[in-house]
Amino acid sequence: MHDYIFYCEDAKNVSEKRKAVRPAHIARLQTLQDAGRLRLAGPLKQFDNTVCGSLIIATFDNLNEAQEWIAADPYSTAEVYQRITVKLFEAVFS
Repeated sequence: MHDYIFYCEDAKNVSEKRKAVRPAHIARLQTLQDAGRLRLAGPLKQFDNTVCGSLIIATFDNLNEAQEWIAADPYSTAEVYQRITVKLFEAVFS
């Protein structure tokens, strides 16, 4: 099992779509939390406090599983995200 970071950037003009899909996105994150696999999650914000994406760190068996998980996220399927970067993550301090 490895930790993966998901750096997700929103498409333009998706704030209303983001709000509509948020409950399903949060429920999905809660499932990871309940399984003890969610390390951190939250919105990315511009300096004017507008949301521009998400940062998620979670544990998966392998890269393929991590990529499949983020591809099925409601923000992904609703095209809230325009770009998703997935990387391995190793916590040194927490």
